[in-house]
Amino acid sequence: MAPTARFILPDLVSDCHYPLRLNPDCYPVSRTSEQWLLDGARLVEPRVTEFMGLHAGELTAACYPDADAFHLRVCSDFMNWLFTMDDWLDEFDVDGTWGMRGCCISAFCDPINSQTEKLGGKMCKSYFSRFMQTGGPGCTERFIHTMDLFFIAVAKQADDRAKGRVPDLESYITVRRDTSGCKPCFALIEYAARIDLPDRVMSHPVIMAMEEATNDLVTWSNDIFSYNVEQSRRDTHNMIVVLMREQGLNLQSAVDYIGWLCKGSIQRFEDNRDILPSWGEELDRQVAIYIEGLQNWIVGSLHWSFDSTRYFGKNGHTIKQDRIIKLLPKRPL
Repeated sequence: MAPTARFILPDLVSDCHYPLRLNPDCYPVSRTSEQWLLDGARLVEPRVTEFMGLHAGELTAACYPDADAFHLRVCSDFMNWLFTMDDWLDEFDVDGTWGMRGCCISAFCDPINSQTEKLGGKMCKSYFSRFMQTGGPGCTERFIHTMDLFFIAVAKQADDRAKGRVPDLESYITVRRDTSGCKPCFALIEYAARIDLPDRVMSHPVIMAMEEATNDLVTWSNDIFSYNVEQSRRDTHNMIVVLMREQGLNLQSAVDYIGWLCKGSIQRFEDNRDILPSWGEELDRQVAIYIEGLQNWIVGSLHWSFDSTRYFGKNGHTIKQDRIIKLLPKRPL
């Protein structure tokens, strides 16, 4: 029997009722930030064309719709850098990943004086020196710490890749929450809004549960959206692959199950919103901004996934309507 030649996406967009807003500075900032990345990363074809179809600036504008142009530009530069770094790290071994981690974390800790010849590190110095001009101490520390978690998790993924290991579901979910890069993006919510929430708020179980629900929705939906491209490259760091192996599900059943989990993560977000404690009028105002930022990430990432060419090529708008994915042929070994 021939393997499944297509699958149907769950209707995640209809499950999400949050308003989609776009920063009014979206287009000028996006284009300037793209040029910054092209200059800094020295991309060559076909990477240039792939990058120009990414539209990470549009994702940034949907996730930080109220940021002023200066803060939006820093967020946009980071997002363009993160996607590029993610692609570079796919080709790195464990040692290469640790080397890049050392260089980037040094740049974050001292963006003015740290020295590096690595392009990835030089770009860190560029955007993070601008971040430091207004970023509060708590949000700065959270950004650096969660970027460190990102590199550590990507090194674990590189080790799994080298050894041909597919992790069990629980281990995969834990690592994926860090390889997603969502956590530093959440620190940028504070940065973009020019707030700096105290640790007693950020370590509260309800806030942490809302962050985790957001991360899970963004990450698990991304695993569905990116599966076709990844399976054609024989990449196994995907929740669909893990579920098919661990639970013996076929492709459509695995996709449907993750769709159900995504719906549950939005419900988890709302259930925790209902039990948010109060920290007093001023902090409550700032917490409301932060939670709206998490909400913007949920809705923004879902819609952007169809606008970018990264997952569906130029067919995103058709696929958003009919949700039919025709499997790409696997690249030769």
